[in-house]
Amino acid sequence: MRIGELSRRTGASVRALRHYENEGLLRPGRRSNGYRVYEDDAVDLVRQIRTMIDSGLPIRIIRDVLPYLDGPTQLMPQVPCAHLMEQVAEQLAHLEQSIHSLTRNRDAIGAYLAAARTAAAAQQLTLT
Repeated sequence: MRIGELSRRTGASVRALRHYENEGLLRPGRRSNGYRVYEDDAVDLVRQIRTMIDSGLPIRIIRDVLPYLDGPTQLMPQVPCAHLMEQVAEQLAHLEQSIHSLTRNRDAIGAYLAAARTAAAAQQLTLT
């Protein structure tokens, strides 16, 4: 698929997709006319990238972590950078806190919806 189609399917702007390519996150092929061509799996990859960006991960960390999402395609550095590991640990803690908050909010909304449905059903019974 061409870049416009990938943009439509993922909601990412063409500019963002070009940025991901420049940062080494996406690797499209090229047609003889120079147009970018993306495989179907690029849709999921772009969604993963956007999710990580939305969660606050910087591109430099995404670039290092991305190969490990579906299994390692690169070897870890022989001597991992302590600063990078600290940043990844901070991001992991941030993600865990976000997941906890989202889970709590989901449960509260679910409880509200269940109570509202019960009340609506009870009111419906009294009206009939």
